[in-house]
Amino acid sequence: MAAVLECVSVPRASASPAFSPAKLSSSSVSSISARRRLPQFKGLKVVPTRSFGSVSHRQSSSLKLGRGGRIVCEAQETAVEVPAVSDSTWQSLVLESELPVLVEFWAPWCGPCRMIHPVINELSKQYAGKLKCYKVNTDESPSIATRYGIRSIPTVIIFRNGDKKDTVIGAVPKSTLTTSIEKFL
Repeated sequence: MAAVLECVSVPRASASPAFSPAKLSSSSVSSISARRRLPQFKGLKVVPTRSFGSVSHRQSSSLKLGRGGRIVCEAQETAVEVPAVSDSTWQSLVLESELPVLVEFWAPWCGPCRMIHPVINELSKQYAGKLKCYKVNTDESPSIATRYGIRSIPTVIIFRNGDKKDTVIGAVPKSTLTTSIEKFL
């Protein structure tokens, strides 16, 4: 709901050396206030928290602030980052893994790579204990990318028993990756 507020223009003190706050007539300000009572700003409303834990959706959506204010955004669930793999850890983490491994080849400057990161994070949580998920920065580990013929990113490769089983190129929907993963579980 919008409201029309009346304004008073007051020049900055630095803009006019001849200006002094005493010259502003209090009658002009009080006449505006007398016609319409404007609410006073009392500062930001801070809601004290009792713990540092996360707030559930049910609790935060019912939390109200003074004067009908509501919290309109919530903190995202703490993201579990997919660990990075380098040249030195590739053999032990990917090729010698007992579980199937999903590896995302990416680079920090790649826009589609940033789009697929949340999908890979979700898959990592969804298949915890059944599938290991890692990511390889192709700028930092170009030898791994060259060894597997990575020519465009993002590329997702699924390994099982140290062998490359499936490749998905591009920022694809979660359902496409899920279909590929399900074949090797």
